[in-house]
Amino acid sequence: MKPKYKRVLLKLSGESLAGNQKHGIDFDTVLRFCEPIKKCVDLGVEVAIVVGGGNFWRGRSSGDMDRTRADHMGMLATTINALGVCDALEQLGVDVRVQTAISMREIAESYIRNKAIRHLEKGRVVIFGCGTGNPFFSTDTAAALRAAEIEADIVMKATMVDGVYDSDPKSNPDAVKYDTVSFYEVLNKDLAVMDSTAASLCKDNNIPILVFSIEQPDNIFKAVCGESIGTLVKTD
Repeated sequence: MKPKYKRVLLKLSGESLAGNQKHGIDFDTVLRFCEPIKKCVDLGVEVAIVVGGGNFWRGRSSGDMDRTRADHMGMLATTINALGVCDALEQLGVDVRVQTAISMREIAESYIRNKAIRHLEKGRVVIFGCGTGNPFFSTDTAAALRAAEIEADIVMKATMVDGVYDSDPKSNPDAVKYDTVSFYEVLNKDLAVMDSTAASLCKDNNIPILVFSIEQPDNIFKAVCGESIGTLVKTD
């Protein structure tokens, strides 16, 4: 197979890494996600990854806790996930680097754009932890920001649903799935793709977003090869 994209930013939710456990990391699940990532790397695709932290902590659900502190705790959760994904990829023989937006030099590199790009050019997978390094920004926004910085061809958001719908398919059995949708529609109809900050950042930098289900991990490989899966969000 020939890949459609040369450099991709893959967004993995923290919840997906928990598998059926619903909390923490299920390493068998993570290994299943990493196998198609290895296939992409073997094809010569440059892969960067942003991971969420919802399997450990959600800052916005922290009640009366100070929001900044809660978000910092969430950043630490993403680092745990980044290290877990790194370990799984290394077990499969993939060369990996973890970079964090908050300095943790004993366990990961600090994020430096040029260094990240150099790693990608050398065929290494780069995993970005700690989101943007700032509170009040989601890991979706971090994915959009890093994609713009490394000049990725596309943001691939692997989720627990198989695309973008006009309403919540869990509560509305008549919800209609989009094959393609514009950023204008996403922002004006408040469709559940990414938060508005992330979507606007991708729109402004003309970076398409592909939303697809991670429940079939090989969808990652299919997406990189340009197969018609999920929902593609693009400019008009």
